[in-house]
Amino acid sequence: MQCNIDQRGRKARLVTGAVVDCCGTALLVVGFLFHQSAAIVAGVVCCMAGVFMIFEGVKGWCVVRAMGFKTKL
Repeated sequence: MQCNIDQRGRKARLVTGAVVDCCGTALLVVGFLFHQSAAIVAGVVCCMAGVFMIFEGVKGWCVVRAMGFKTKL
């Protein structure tokens, strides 16, 4: 897990992760309020993805780049 992204990529992953986490939280709230299991599952998946994006931004490591793909950021 060596650093493989620059400051722009780190910032992009942190911001995107925060947005995805907020969307996941909103889905969880809606799911629990209206007893929608699909919204709850989608909220959990979004929150997990958002936390992983934030982890990538903090560590400066991107899983896609680690697999050999070139990304724009």
